[in-house]
Order: sequence, then C-alpha cells, then structure tokens
Amino acid sequence: MRERLPVWVQARVAVQPRAVAAVAVVLGAAVVLGVQQYWSARPQPVTAPAVVGPAPAPAVAQGPATGPPGGSRIVVDVSGKVREPGVRRLPAGSRVEDALAAAGGVPPGTDTTGLNRARVLVDGEQVVVGGPAPPAAPGSTGPGSGPLSLGTATVEQLDALPGVGPVLAQHIVDFRTARGGFRSVEELRQVDGIGEQRFADLRKLVRP
Repeated sequence: MRERLPVWVQARVAVQPRAVAAVAVVLGAAVVLGVQQYWSARPQPVTAPAVVGPAPAPAVAQGPATGPPGGSRIVVDVSGKVREPGVRRLPAGSRVEDALAAAGGVPPGTDTTGLNRARVLVDGEQVVVGGPAPPAAPGSTGPGSGPLSLGTATVEQLDALPGVGPVLAQHIVDFRTARGGFRSVEELRQVDGIGEQRFADLRKLVRP
C-alpha cells in the first residue's frame, strides 16, 4: 500500500526512529503527570484533633486545721467591766474594740471615756475597762495621773503629768498611734520633745 503512494506522500508519513522516541518521551511525561495529579487529588484521611480539656488544678496539701502561724496572733488581758474578763488571743493588728468584743462586750452604762477603742493592741498588754483610777504618784500634779497607761491615756490625761503640756501630750499620742502602742516606758525617749531630764521625771508616773 505504501509503495503505491506518491513519493512525497511516503516522505510525509514516513515514521523516523527519532520521531518515535520523541513521541514516547512526551507520552511518558504525560502519563507521569497524570498519575501525580490523580494521586494528589485523591481524598485524604482526616485525623480529628485531640480534645484539650482544662488543666487539672494543682493538688493542695491538706493539713490539720490550725491557727495562723506564730507571730500572727497576740495575747492580751482584758479586765475590768467586761462580761467575760480574761486572757484573749487575737489576730495581730487587732484593736481595743476587738478585745472588748472578744471579752463579751461592755455592759451598758460603763464609762469608757478614757479608752481609745481604735488603738492597735500590742502583745502582752492589759486592757482595763472602767477600773478605779490608780492612786496619784509622788510628785503628780493631777489626780489619778500615775502610773498612767501610755497605751490608753488621752491627751488630757497626759497633759496633767508634770512637765507635759498639750503639745507634748499630742506628740505622745501620735507616737503611740504610729507604733501601735508602747511596749515599754523606755520608748518615751523616742518621742519628740522628751529629753533625759523630762523622761526621768515621767518614768515612775507612767506604764506601757
């Protein structure tokens, strides 16, 4: 059949080896590309993300129920005209009002004029409610002025002490408020306006 065709047709339809090789390479590349496209387009399995819950709360060691650690409580003696006088243990920073409440409160009609209910308590002190005024100390210029409690005395009571005027009495009260009370009579030396001689005159007339 081929031999019957014209020479120029035979030359056009003749298949050369190089052409066959080129066509084979193109077809092979097309097959590879098609396989890649099919493989990438296939459905992929989806893994569900792990469910993340809230982090567990840290374990809290359960110990025996005890009071606050040492140093966070104070011991005071509440006496006088209260319903339940005695020694009371209170949180540090408690005030005279808290001590009175711990002792059952003050009966109606009790005179608490000289008692500063807002004063911060110190460890080991005594709170006397409505007690009789102590006898006047030697050299005292006013009744009941010594031994006067530096922790509860009013400005007027301190003013009655020898050598103490209203200004110095206010300094003593301000010092007491800033320090949370007097722990010893010696702390009077730190009050502005009290020198050695004045302290010597007052030390036997007052108590913490």
